[in-house]
Amino acid sequence: MLALYTRISTEIRTRLSREEEGATAVEYGLIVGLIAVALIAVVGVLTGALSGVFNDISGTLDNVTVGTPATSNG
Repeated sequence: MLALYTRISTEIRTRLSREEEGATAVEYGLIVGLIAVALIAVVGVLTGALSGVFNDISGTLDNVTVGTPATSNG
């Protein structure tokens, strides 16, 4: 009876140690997933801000006349 108990407890310990490695992999996967969601959110927020900046630059460049020398009143 003692031999059976020892064998079962050893088997349970072996399986639990394997499951901890799997749990660690799952935790790392969740962390990577959360980082990806955070990056997507940041890019989404910055896209609107950057779009406004590029539109301002584009409007300024549209008002610039290319090839016309500046005249001086001097």
